Amino acid sequence: MLKTILVALDGSEIQERVIQSLEELQLQPTTKVVLAHVVPAVELSQEVVSDRPQAVAEGLPYLQVEKQLQSYQAKLSGESIIEIVTGDPAEEIIRLANIYQADLIAIGSRGLTGVKRIIQGSVSSQVVENAPCSVLVVKPAR
Repeated sequence: MLKTILVALDGSEIQERVIQSLEELQLQPTTKVVLAHVVPAVELSQEVVSDRPQAVAEGLPYLQVEKQLQSYQAKLSGESIIEIVTGDPAEEIIRLANIYQADLIAIGSRGLTGVKRIIQGSVSSQVVENAPCSVLVVKPAR
């Protein structure tokens, strides 16, 4: 029985398919779902002028992500938690899975191949390799 599921969402198109796959699992009412979004950390090589206002309010993307996660949360029948963290996506997903002692991680795959996969990396592959539990990788529709 799955007691805790960590659902890693990234705001991409595959996010809807991940949520749909979660619904298809027919979870028990006692299953806790952690809806997680990782905001990639700002590259240290980027220079930011600290004594001037920034062009984009930092809180705006966070609020949009939170609102989206809350809409998914409202559809769930059991206990659920929202986690929005900053850092390396694969590392943070694994860290959250350890914290919540997840039995399953549900994550989307963008379906990158070849050079794009090498350059951009694959968060889902890193999570599968290092996760402390089983991982459900949801692929894009063909």
